[in-house]
Amino acid sequence: MAYEALRDIEILFGLALVTVVIFRRLKFPSIVGFLFTGILAGPHASGLIGNTHQVEQMAEIGVVLLLFTIGIEFSLKELMRIKQLVILGGGLQVVLTIVVIAVAGTLFDFSLNQSIFFGFLVALSSTAILIKLLSDAGELDTPHGKTALGILIFQDLCIVPLMLFTPLLGGNGNGWQEVAFIIGKAAAVIIAAHYSAGFLVPWIFAQVVKTRSRELFILTIIFIGMGTAWLTAQAGLSLALGAFIAGLAISESEYSHQALSDIIPFREAFMSLFFISVGMLLDPVILFTSPFLIAGLVLTIILIKTLVTTGAAMALGLPMRIALTAGLSLAQIGEFSFVLSQSGLKHGLLSSEAYQMFLAASIATMGLTPLCMKIAAPVAEQLAARLPHSWTRGKSMFAGNGRKTTLTDHVIIVGYGMNGKNLARVLRHLKIPYVAVETNPFTVKAEKKKGQHIIFGDASKPEILEHAGIENARIMVIAISDAAASRRVAALARHMNPAIHVIVRTRYLLEVEPLFKLGVNEVIPEEFETSVEILSRVLKRFLVPQDVIENCVAEVRKDGYEMLRSVSKRHSHAVGIAGFLAGAEIGTFTVHKGATIEGTTLREGVLRSRSGASILAIKRGEEVAPNPDPVWELKERDVVLLLGSAQQLAAAAKLFEAGKGEARPETE
Repeated sequence: MAYEALRDIEILFGLALVTVVIFRRLKFPSIVGFLFTGILAGPHASGLIGNTHQVEQMAEIGVVLLLFTIGIEFSLKELMRIKQLVILGGGLQVVLTIVVIAVAGTLFDFSLNQSIFFGFLVALSSTAILIKLLSDAGELDTPHGKTALGILIFQDLCIVPLMLFTPLLGGNGNGWQEVAFIIGKAAAVIIAAHYSAGFLVPWIFAQVVKTRSRELFILTIIFIGMGTAWLTAQAGLSLALGAFIAGLAISESEYSHQALSDIIPFREAFMSLFFISVGMLLDPVILFTSPFLIAGLVLTIILIKTLVTTGAAMALGLPMRIALTAGLSLAQIGEFSFVLSQSGLKHGLLSSEAYQMFLAASIATMGLTPLCMKIAAPVAEQLAARLPHSWTRGKSMFAGNGRKTTLTDHVIIVGYGMNGKNLARVLRHLKIPYVAVETNPFTVKAEKKKGQHIIFGDASKPEILEHAGIENARIMVIAISDAAASRRVAALARHMNPAIHVIVRTRYLLEVEPLFKLGVNEVIPEEFETSVEILSRVLKRFLVPQDVIENCVAEVRKDGYEMLRSVSKRHSHAVGIAGFLAGAEIGTFTVHKGATIEGTTLREGVLRSRSGASILAIKRGEEVAPNPDPVWELKERDVVLLLGSAQQLAAAAKLFEAGKGEARPETE
């Protein structure tokens, strides 16, 4: 029939539009919707698509494009940054999963080769589903998000060797001689790609870019990707390996970001066909003939993957709460397991019935991923609370925490990311005592070598806060990306030290009120502060005077934080005078040489008359004068504590700077 392929694609995409919308409203990943589309349209159900061969061919293009984009996104610098999580965590997870599944398979009378292959299938998790869910939840930068990402990177790197070893497990090879031969060919191709990435690929792109033709640029990307995949296939290797190597070659060039943005629409379209084609292969009858067997298989896969991944993460020294959350997130079967399963079916490692069972169980684990991620944090928290702290704290030997800190009146920094490092650097420069708490043992070990005062542990555990000297601390700064963990740490800190001043960095305004209800003193939402910084920079480009910019920023802050301050007053632990200071702020300023107020006495009222701010105290050297007398004369390097509104403090700041403010009137 003419245009049969076009008709089939139109049917599949039209049906996918409906099913994916329904599944998305039910909070399921789009991939599950595509799989269900294939089940409905396939020859085993409605029979809308009778000839699946053409769809499968286009699905293969989707696999090639996926590996191609993975290669482009792959960064050696990123790999080195989290190399411990990738190599050690990912390696342990993959190897242990294969071993556990292989042992279980042999106990059920499967051959060793088949059992190892079953381990290959179960070891991989879904990069597409998990990255999307973590990104939507804003958890990519959390400790469990980084752990899951590191393990996923290793799994992606394992895809090619697993595909190379599958034919050997099926008996279609000459043993280790062929393994060595295949590895040798792969190494030769990788070396060739490495030198191409340094010379040939950049030269080709440079010539294409000169034409200023986007169409030609896209064609060049496809030509390099598909061409490399075809050449590797001709050399006896897989299309997937060639696509991945082509992506690696482009990733090292300056055009990688543009190439990735141009190829992603093609990848998404063809990958949807891949998942639809997988769904077509499933015979729904298996769901009715063996429902309990499939349910048992699903639960077994989730349980084994969760336990193995959690164990691998804890072996690195991560606390149980973080390890278990990552383990539940990675408990599904990956999309590349479908590719491997088709290869296993071809080489006799899977029977038709076992293949159908695997498809049904895999689709179910993918569909259960949102639920696993939703219950991960509560389950991990409850389990960690019930078990002894020595079991759940992680292996502090990686970091060497040593004795409990003896600091007093110090700052506790929870989280040693960019915000934590910047704060620690400034505190160290100003000789303000501090201690940082970090959950990554490798970060702690590295920073200790640099002389940082940092300890390893989960700050949501009271033992860790005691080790950090919570009872003697003045301020706690919570600078982590995990909103739920921030709330737990803040509540625990307020309980253990009611007088401590708690400052929390958070991402979104929606997270502010729950933190204030827990007794947090100050919340810094990045969403709002980013908007303020953008406003300031835009006005500077229009040459708006600095004092006008500062007034605008102060007004925006006043309006934006008015609700937040009112929430803080309702729920803050502070009592007494704090209730009378609505809208007031306190700031410290240093008198610089040549400043307007240098040499003036408090009796002259220069500061009060020109800014409206009031002086609470003055520090000169080590001497502190609270509520200073009117005869006090301000001198260079005096530190003055002021009380006033945001606008008043902004006006006062100019009087402390050299050469700022109006000329001082002569006094008689």
